[in-house]
Amino acid sequence: MVTVPKVALSTISVYPENTATGFATAARLGYDGVEVMVTNDPVSQSIDSLRRLRDGLDLPILAIHAPCLFWLNLQRVWGAEPWAKLVKAREAADALGAKTVVVHPPFVWQTKYAAEFVAGIKRMQDETDVRFAVENMYPWRTPRNRIVRERGVEAYAPGWDPTEQEYPHFTLDLSHTATSRTDTLAMLERMGSRLAHLHLADGSGSNADEHLVPGRGNQPCAQILGLLGRNNFDGNIVLEVNTRRALDQDGRDVDLHEALLFARRHLAGAAAVSAAPEAPQIGAADEDSAAQVADQPVNK
Repeated sequence: MVTVPKVALSTISVYPENTATGFATAARLGYDGVEVMVTNDPVSQSIDSLRRLRDGLDLPILAIHAPCLFWLNLQRVWGAEPWAKLVKAREAADALGAKTVVVHPPFVWQTKYAAEFVAGIKRMQDETDVRFAVENMYPWRTPRNRIVRERGVEAYAPGWDPTEQEYPHFTLDLSHTATSRTDTLAMLERMGSRLAHLHLADGSGSNADEHLVPGRGNQPCAQILGLLGRNNFDGNIVLEVNTRRALDQDGRDVDLHEALLFARRHLAGAAAVSAAPEAPQIGAADEDSAAQVADQPVNK
């Protein structure tokens, strides 16, 4: 019997809107759950606030993404010590019923953390059933320098490709494979049974980390979903899509609903399409509910 993986929405997919808006959007569009990106938003950092959102909207939290995004300046969220951030992420996952913590490799300037990272992740994994899934990243490129533009520079240590190390679990991000211009299917094969989590998005291979709606770039999104769906993948599929160009909530909902339908169609075939929600009827009720349970206004 084939078990279809759950399809969740990353709360970062509604950025610059807040965490409560991410929950409300996932509930309104019919996602199976959420991945919480821990950011500067106090709700994303609070177990109690997240529990109220989860219970108030009856929407499971499937993963916690540790605060390690450079462009959002998260270096001091949950403190400045990187191992302490991972401990807090594990505590949040345990308390909220999430089975995965997504973590990036260290930056090259985090020399002590980087030197201890592989062994430290293994040690922390031995202490918990929560899976620490190290995510593939990409070289940093700039259009101003031809060599850097073509080859990139290494911003991560031990490296942007986690399959070069013996991590217990991986997150495969399909926007990052596009940006790194790597062979996505070969990376998937190297991850093998250690693949615990998929960040579903797309990209065109530009210097930017695009996080397009799947199907709008050059990544083998449909093929990978088919492989995971046929092989009883026991992790989660998380849409991590950039909707910042959407003009309003309706435009963002259209993109995220298209992404959800794409995932379900290719995971389980035509039967899943008929079971997926119809195009959303946009209203304020779900968002007002999210604001109430989170004790935080939802931006409209």
